[in-house]
Formats: sequence, structure tokens, C-alpha cells
Amino acid sequence: MMNLFKTTSRILPVSRRAPFQPSTLPTRITRAASTMTLSHNVPKLNDPSLLKTDVAYVNGEWVKAKSGKTFDVFDPTSGTLIGTAPEFDAQDTQAAIDAAAAAFPAFKQKTGRERSKLLRKWYDLMTENADDLAKLITWENGKPFADAKGEVTYAANFFEWFSEEAPRIYGDTIPSSLAGNRIVTVKEPIGVCGLITPWNFPAAMITRKIGPALAAGCTVVAKSPGETPFTSLAIAELAHRAGIPKGVVNVISALKNTPAVGELLCTSPTIKKVSFTGSTGVGKLLMKQSSSTLKKLSFELGGNAPFIVFDDADLEVAVNGAIASKFRSSGQTCVCANRIFIQSGIYDTFAQKLAAKVKEFHVGGGYTEGVTHGPLIHDRAITKVEAHVRDAEAKGGKVIQGGQKMPELGANFFQPTVITGMNTSMDLASEETFGPVAGLFKFETEEEVVRIANSAEVGLAGYFFSKDIQRVYRVAEALEVGMVGVNTGLISDPAAPFGGVKESGFGREGSKYGVGEYQTIKMITYGGMGGPLQA
Repeated sequence: MMNLFKTTSRILPVSRRAPFQPSTLPTRITRAASTMTLSHNVPKLNDPSLLKTDVAYVNGEWVKAKSGKTFDVFDPTSGTLIGTAPEFDAQDTQAAIDAAAAAFPAFKQKTGRERSKLLRKWYDLMTENADDLAKLITWENGKPFADAKGEVTYAANFFEWFSEEAPRIYGDTIPSSLAGNRIVTVKEPIGVCGLITPWNFPAAMITRKIGPALAAGCTVVAKSPGETPFTSLAIAELAHRAGIPKGVVNVISALKNTPAVGELLCTSPTIKKVSFTGSTGVGKLLMKQSSSTLKKLSFELGGNAPFIVFDDADLEVAVNGAIASKFRSSGQTCVCANRIFIQSGIYDTFAQKLAAKVKEFHVGGGYTEGVTHGPLIHDRAITKVEAHVRDAEAKGGKVIQGGQKMPELGANFFQPTVITGMNTSMDLASEETFGPVAGLFKFETEEEVVRIANSAEVGLAGYFFSKDIQRVYRVAEALEVGMVGVNTGLISDPAAPFGGVKESGFGREGSKYGVGEYQTIKMITYGGMGGPLQA
């Protein structure tokens, strides 16, 4: 089955990271809670009505798939069943599109201030229900509860940010070449938008897309991730409570039917814009499908982020940056460091310090106190991570920390891993690992490492560490990526534009630029406006 969702995610501000607990074990393991079953001792929600099973949100109502079909959603920590979600097909999706289209004329007429208040109310409700949303994220995604709480904060902040942008959508006046003409521009909502979101940040990715769409005056049909639908549906429930008019926000789900749903969103003439976060391969397919109606697109696709540490860097800052960037969400982020380049003069010292930090991690079930890293999302992720580690070993790499699956915890656990002696023939050098594996490549010169870093076909994020201010400017401008972290491994912020270049996609999410992805610019020229004043 084609999967529209790549393994992709975002990095949160450093203040929201889960605390690391020291340990004297090689990699401390904490057994996953045996209470994660469908029948008993499931996470207790303060508001159980936020868990929506068997229904999706269309036209302000909770509806089942017309076929009555559902799909199973499993806890990646224990492998047990969480619940079932509706298997929407093209007919169900069309009903959601029709609802969004019917709601659009009235919603686009609302003032920016009116839309702002709706988004602010939605933000407030997410904040009030942060614990329950975090419990759902940990349950269906597996990330530690502290990380999940950080994601909820991050996700809610997009609604706050775009609630503040909504009243400040400005056009321009432009001096005309003809004395009698006056030129103005007006920014208008593009229309009904199709949004396709990934599983690794099930709250933040849907709010980062819906927030600017609603701020601009658009209505949306959002396809939730098949692996993690319940977080998206809980956020839809909060939209209902916030008073978002019916049809403005529609959240649907599918697993087996994901390709058909995605194709309809791309080919429907009613949908005027598609925003997708996922793999480069699927992005190319969606772009081809969208060509039939010439939609506006914004795609955040695959990454292979270089992480460069120069000899003159602050070593402690660089090691902590590598921990934050590489091992966030067990490496399941599209902007996480994938290729770690260390200049030869500090290579051995850096490797030892990084391995010592990784040795302190606590791996286990996300609800367990002190756990810093949870499982990978499913068995396919484990298979890829192990293949990259074994390939590196076969080609001369040396595992100095981790490197093995952790069946004592469950089928989806892998030890956080550090590998030295990496070279460009290894699969990890050219493929996105999307797991907790740090492969360290040695380099000699600035020119060499920038050339290798830029050799990738993708260009989402890049990081480097140096105290030389001239080098900082040179390298930041030379890296062929959409986002650069200088002396930091954490770059995501609602105020910052997020997106890539090359085959990592186009368009930007977040920031003042995010609203523009959901707008068209109308130019109006008024003729005969000049001449002398009348007596």
C-alpha cells in the first residue's frame, strides 16, 4: 500500500525537551508499561469525550464512513490495539469537500479580527486540555509524555501566532507609471484547502497548516495520519467547542484508502490548494496529480540534514546540539541531523563525549517516569534503522554505543546508537534514516564538508557549529538548505518560516510567510484618478 505519510516531524524549542536522567547503564532501559491494552488501565483522560473512535469530523458533525469500515490503530509501545478510526473513501471525502465549499463564502467574509478570536479560543482550549492531548500523542505515537506535552504547547502556539496575524493581512499601494492611474493590491483567501499531515507530530503539523488557512479566510479538509488519527480528531473536537463554523474545519481519516483520498484532494477542482508533509516520492506523485487543476501547492518533503562541527566550535555546545537535533523523538524528525560531520582535530573527542551522553538515555514506554526516548512508530521503521546500522558495520563503521534492537521492551524499540568511521558509500550517507542512529563522518576542510553536505538531492535543514564569525557567514550562505541552525540543534518556532529547497519541497509554514501560502494577490488599477482639482 502506498503511504502518503513519510517519517517526518519538527524539532521543538529547547525549553520543551524532556529532561535527560543520568544512568550508569550502557543505555538504561525501562520496561514499557504493561497497562497499555484496550481492555484495562488505558491512559485516563480528564475528558474522555476527546477520544473519538469510529467517527470523523465533517460539516460540524461526527460521522462514520458511509461503508461502515474502520481501521485499527495500535500503540507502538506495546503493540496493543488503541481503537478504530473510520476508513473514509472518495465518496466520504467528497462530502467533506462539499461542506468546506459551502462554508467558504460566509467564512471569507468574516473580518480578520473575527477569525482571530476563533483561533484564539481554539488555542485556549488546547492549552486547557494539554494533558489529555499529550496522553493521546504518547499513546498512539509513542514519544515520552514530557515530549508530548512540549508538542501540545508548540502546536497550540500556531493557533496563537496566526490569531495575531489574521487582523494584520495587508495589501499595498503601488505608484503607477501613468499619472492618472492608481494601483492597489488586495490579498484574498485562495479557497478550499486540502491538508495532508504526518504521524510524527500529530498535533503540531495539523495546527501549523490549519492556523494560517483559517487566518487567511480559507476552509479546510484535513487528512489525519493513519498511524495517529486520534490526536487530530481530539483537536477537531476542540474546534467544535471553540465555535468554528460548521464546514470550515473538516478532519477525516483513512488508512487503506489513503491513496484514493489523496488523489481526490489533488484532482478535485473545488480544492484550490494542497499542503502536504511527507516523502519526496509521494510529493512528486501528488504534484503530478495536482497538475490537472493547476492547484497552489506547498510541500515539506524529505530531508538529509548535515550537522557540521568545526575544530573551533564550543565542544559542549556542539555535543548538546547533536543530542537535541539527532535524537529528538528517537530520530523520527525530518529536520534531525542525519549526516554528522566532525572536523578531524576534534573527531575522537567529540565521538567519546557524544557516546557518553547517549549512554545516559532512558529508553522505555512513554508514560514511565524518567524515560527520555520511546519506540519507533512501527516494524518498518525498525527494519530500516537496523539495515542502516548493519550496512555501516559491513562497510567499516564501528558501533561505539547501542546498535541493537531491544526486544525486552517490545518489537519497536532500538538502542540509541553512535557509529564512527562513516564514509560516503554507506546507505546512511544518502538515505534518511529516521531513527536514533548518529553516524559520524570525518572531514578536513571547510570547502570539503560544504561540498559533501550539498551533494544531497534534498535540502531541508542544516546545522553547523563554529565560533569564527566569518566562517559562520560563509557556511550559512553556502549550505543549500531552506533552514540553517548556527550553534544550535533546535530551529523550529511558530515565528520562523519552515521549509526546504531542492527536492525537499517548496513553500513555507509558520511565520508571517505562512499566511501567504493560503492567499492570492488581486491587483486593482483605477483609471482616470488624476488631473487638477475642480474649482
